[in-house]
Amino acid sequence: MTTALTPLARPATTAPAGTAVTVEIRCPQGWVPVCTLDDLTPGRGVAALLPDGTQAALFVDRAGQAYAIANRDPFTGAQVLSRGLTGSSDGRAFVASPLLKQRFDLASGDCLDDPSVSVTAYPVRTRGGAGGD
Repeated sequence: MTTALTPLARPATTAPAGTAVTVEIRCPQGWVPVCTLDDLTPGRGVAALLPDGTQAALFVDRAGQAYAIANRDPFTGAQVLSRGLTGSSDGRAFVASPLLKQRFDLASGDCLDDPSVSVTAYPVRTRGGAGGD
């Protein structure tokens, strides 16, 4: 289940029609399909509601690599990381919280600005489409 997505101009997919690539997040309940790869736009996050009621922030980079971290900003308690600005530092993709601007590594969930803080990083996989799992 995902939040509402605003239609945006997206590049054409490489998968033939009818063979959408599904993005799945592994959470304690197992692999959960969240959306299609076409639903994600590089540089923009999407919030997803997981089966246990927690939220994940899902991102994709320009190379098509998907990432998922907890959506809750540990500094404010607000569910906003999916609305943060993405970037990279020393080759590490990150999202900066839209509130206080702390940066979180999208692969590990580590806070790049305060090593004592982190958020959950979820394994992500894609399935289906041309050449998918």
